[in-house]
This record gives sequence, structure tokens and C-alpha cells, in this order.
Amino acid sequence: MLAGCSSWPKDYSDLYKREGCWKGETFGEMLRDRAQKQGNRIAVTCRDRNVSYAELDNRADHLAVGLQELGIKKMDRVVVQLPNLIEFFEVCFALFRLGALPVFALPSHRSSEINYFCEFAEAVAYIIPDNHAGFDHRTLARSAKDKNEKLKVIVTGDAEEFVNLADLYIDSPKKVEAKVASSDIAFLQLSGGSTGLSKLIPRTHDDYIYSLRVSAEICQLDKDSVYLAVLPIAHNYPLSSPGIFGTLYAGGRVVLSSGPSPDEAFPLIEKQGVTITALVPPLALRWLDAISTRDHDLSSLQVLQVGGAKFSAEAARRIYPAFGCKLQQVFGMAEGLVNYTRLNDPEEIIINTQGRPMSKYDEIRIVDEEDRDVEQGKVGHLLTRGPYTIRGYYKAEEHNAKAFTLDGFYRTGDLVSMTSTGYIVVEGRDKDQINRGGEKIAAEEVENHLLAHDAVHDVAIVSMSDDYLGERSCAFVIPRQKAPTAKELKQFLKERGLATFKIPDRIEFTNSFPKTPLGKVSKKALRQIISDKLNNRITLK
Repeated sequence: MLAGCSSWPKDYSDLYKREGCWKGETFGEMLRDRAQKQGNRIAVTCRDRNVSYAELDNRADHLAVGLQELGIKKMDRVVVQLPNLIEFFEVCFALFRLGALPVFALPSHRSSEINYFCEFAEAVAYIIPDNHAGFDHRTLARSAKDKNEKLKVIVTGDAEEFVNLADLYIDSPKKVEAKVASSDIAFLQLSGGSTGLSKLIPRTHDDYIYSLRVSAEICQLDKDSVYLAVLPIAHNYPLSSPGIFGTLYAGGRVVLSSGPSPDEAFPLIEKQGVTITALVPPLALRWLDAISTRDHDLSSLQVLQVGGAKFSAEAARRIYPAFGCKLQQVFGMAEGLVNYTRLNDPEEIIINTQGRPMSKYDEIRIVDEEDRDVEQGKVGHLLTRGPYTIRGYYKAEEHNAKAFTLDGFYRTGDLVSMTSTGYIVVEGRDKDQINRGGEKIAAEEVENHLLAHDAVHDVAIVSMSDDYLGERSCAFVIPRQKAPTAKELKQFLKERGLATFKIPDRIEFTNSFPKTPLGKVSKKALRQIISDKLNNRITLK
């Protein structure tokens, strides 16, 4: 085990092996097996380029040799900041075969995050595109090199003074020397915390491949499945739920999109026969608005996943009529636990819940502020442990003492309730709950009501400081073509029977929301915006 990582207690690891959760398979072995079985079937499509399973396996081998000759060895950390390109797959599997650990950065990260990742993870290399979305990533590399001149920088495209990735594919009889075990750490992911710089999440081959296998089964993937990746594929959701790795596990085909716009995604669905794709709620709303103005044939699409944040019931109800496909809600976290609505679930479950745990070995507790279990159906803090939920962040002993219970349950930070049939309903984040003079308001509940208004495209509700009540609520609203008035929206909520204290104290109209790197609404940024406005530091447009 990599120093600074927490492992599962022996009795739990023995249980997970005995029950067949952990089968002793590594990512390198997984790809080799699929290449032998799938041969010339296409694994990944990116624009006009197709790569078969056999070719991907072969190129990963050649690149592993080149990276090894560059000095990268087992347990070395390598920050990988690649967009949705075929090279992402080749780099990942080459590093897996070396036993080196990718540290997955998102394309939108900049010098503050990249310098931190490189320093904290003690990275020996940093792999980037030359340019992406109009940004020159080599400027980030120079900043990182200033802090660590020994850092090896590898670039796809025009490398300038750095190493060109294309030069590292070495066709040689020389074999990679590393012996990789399934219990080894495979890579480090980034936490999605709302404050501070991301913590690093260690995932083993055993636990992550188990999550892929179960996800592929629940999502009914097979060799004929075609997964469209429109979100940044380094993020856990499009990586594994079932995502690109889950699709490869099932022997299906991954189609890469450089962005999530309907103008790019809809033609790809039609041309490539896409059967499943994944969105976050703001993108789902955008697709819903766009579908009526497009004439693309989307009939191949069988499943539209929405996750990463709670999807309102009002919006969820519109998916099937608009797209003619199944909606699957996904609620999970890079630390482990993933919940899915099942494809054969009744409509009301799919619309009104965020699914149930994917594994029978997932352990769930919903507790109050004192860690006492709440009654079924009551809202509480979600705790979890299981065969693919980590037991600690990388090199974060002090934080781990707060984020995990003494008996190994991870404190997710989510406020949820559970139905009598074991389905989870997300009520918000513990920091997303508004305490208005002792009255607790779950932001998502009020957002769901506002989204039912015909003139509202999207909405996000946050707290704002108040000297008298402690907190009041502010609703940021993106209107459709004609904006309603604040008075109209408040009356609308009153007529829907919403308690008076839940009706937003303030409503701000805006054209867009600030976003996190994955494209979720950044409520942290919205809270800062309204704070600045209340303190007369900015004029909100």
C-alpha cells in the first residue's frame, strides 16, 4: 500500500474477496483480456478516428515502454490533465501497466490546483495537451517546472521545449518490468469538496473494477452498448458510473465528445448510434430546451443518466416525453458509494428518488447531529462504507479523523432520507441547508417548486447572512425568454402550498450560474456573489 493511504481492515478485505467482490484483476489485465476477446471491435471513437481493443492494448504496451525509459516506475505519481481524447486511454493503461499512479486533474484546472497536485502528490511527471478550449496548457507546465525543475512534462501535440507524447510509443521487444497487484493503488482522484483545494482519493484495482462490474450490470451494458462521453472523462461520474471504463469492461464502445453542447452531442448520437450517455442537471435542462428545435434522429438512445447533483422531479418527468428513452438517476461520489435507479423501476421511483446502493455490500447509515440513527423517512446525514468506498484520503490524517467514523464509515456530507424500499432521496448538502431563525430549509425542495414555473429555466437557492435570523434565503433564477417578476414567483410558490418561511426572501435574476469544473452549479460562488452585493461590493447583472 502506498504510504499515506488507508487500507481496509483485514476482516473486511477477506470478506470482499470471499464474496467475489474483489476478483484479483488489474486494469492492465482487464484490457488484455478484452483485446483477446474483442480483437478488432472498436473500443474508442474520437472524431474520425477509431481505435480497436487490440490496437488500444498494443499502444498502451508501447507507451508503457517509453514512459519506463523516461524513468517513470511503479508507485510514481503522474498528474494527468487530458481532455476527452483517445490519448487519455492510452496514457491511463500504460501507467496502469507500469504500476505508476495517474492523478486525475480536470482540463479546467489552472496553476493553483496543478501546482498543488504536483507538489502534494510528489509527482514525477505531468501530462497535458498543448492547447484545449483556447487555453495553452504549456503555461501551466512552466509554472509547475518553476517549482520542481525535475518534473517531466509530456505534451500531446506541439510539445515546444517539453517531451512529445507521440515520441514515447516505442515498438520494442523490451517488456515492462513492474509487477502490479490488484490490491495496489491504481490512481488518485480528486475530491469534490466545497471548500479548499481537493483532497486526493486513492482507488485500488480491486475496488474500482468491482464498481465497474456492478455498474455495467445495473446499466445493462454489453458489447453492443455505445457510451457517449460529453463530460470531462477524468471525473469519477463519466469515468466509472458506468462511464468510459465501465463500457470497456463490458466490451462496448466509447464515443468521445469535446463538449456537451446539443449542437455537438445530438449529431454524434445519431451518427454513432449512441445507446447511453450521462449529464449533470444543468446540461439536462439545456438538452431539454434544445430537443424541440432539433430534427436529429436520437432513437438509438436507450438511457439518459442524470447525476452529479439532485435532479428535480419536475425536470425528471420531462425526459421520457422529450427523448423517448429511460431516465436513470445516479447519485454517488468519487470516494465510493454509487446509487442508481434501476432501468425497470416504476416511473415514480425514477422521477422522485436518486436510486439505491448498487451493491448489497454497501452499508448505509442516516444519522442526526449526534450520530444517532434517524427514523426511516427522516432526513439525516448520510454515512457509508463498503467494498469500493475508501477508508481514508491520501496523506490527510487530520481530515480523515473528521471525515470517517472510528468504525470506518465515510461521512459524505449529504443530507438524505430513505424510502421504505431502500431508495435514497437527496435533500441537500449539510452546508446547503438554510437555517432561517431555527426553521430548516432544504434548498432543493424550493428549487423543485420554482422549476415547475413555465418561465423558469433553472434555479439555485443559497443562504445569505442575516443579523436577525442568522440566515435568509436567496434564489438565483435563470428565466426563459420572458422573465417573471419576483412577486409573481413568490405568489406562485404560495399557491403551490409552500410554507411561508420556505419562500425565498430574495430573488435575483441572472443569465448563467458559475460552475464547478464538472459543470455543476457552484453554490459557493453564488453565496459569495450575494454576500458581495449585500455589502455593496458589486453590482449584479
